[in-house]
Amino acid sequence: MLSFASAAYTADKQLIGTFSANLELLPDAKGHPLTMKWWKTEPEAWEACRQDLQDPKEAMKDYVKWVKKLPGKAVFVAYPAGFDFTFMFWYMMKFTGESPFSWSALDMKTFAMALSGLPYRSCIKPKLPKDWFDDLPHTHVALDDALEQGALFCNMLSLWQQHRQALGLPNDVMPAVTVTAESEEGAVPGVSPRVSAD
Repeated sequence: MLSFASAAYTADKQLIGTFSANLELLPDAKGHPLTMKWWKTEPEAWEACRQDLQDPKEAMKDYVKWVKKLPGKAVFVAYPAGFDFTFMFWYMMKFTGESPFSWSALDMKTFAMALSGLPYRSCIKPKLPKDWFDDLPHTHVALDDALEQGALFCNMLSLWQQHRQALGLPNDVMPAVTVTAESEEGAVPGVSPRVSAD
């Protein structure tokens, strides 16, 4: 993993904190050829994720401490969670021996399928309703993307709450804090690298 970032939001889209780190490569890690080909199409993001590199062990210890200090019980949210959470969970367990999110993550792509009625494979950002998005950049710089995805999730959550209210269901089922995370991958031994952009 080259870099990662999280943006912590309340359910009503109040940003309460961010965390980001660019990581030194693990010993013997090499970029997958397809991933490195993709990075050549994003030179600004590549340059950003190779500045101010941190030791992964120290970065993950700081990250876990940061998550634990957030108010309420944090929920890991990502688009797609199966991708970002795999990297984050592996790094947290490897370097800290724990995950403050336990073993679970909320997948925004699945949530988008449930809200939109689109088939799962069609739940890509260009096909989602434009009013779900705030005017935030998606630059492939981890913190930019975490902020963008956090706002998107909060907008989706608001729509979901409106649906629940229309059905007469309670809306007190979400935690006080959601943490959206974005990881930018290069190479990790034993973990599949990112092949293409979202």
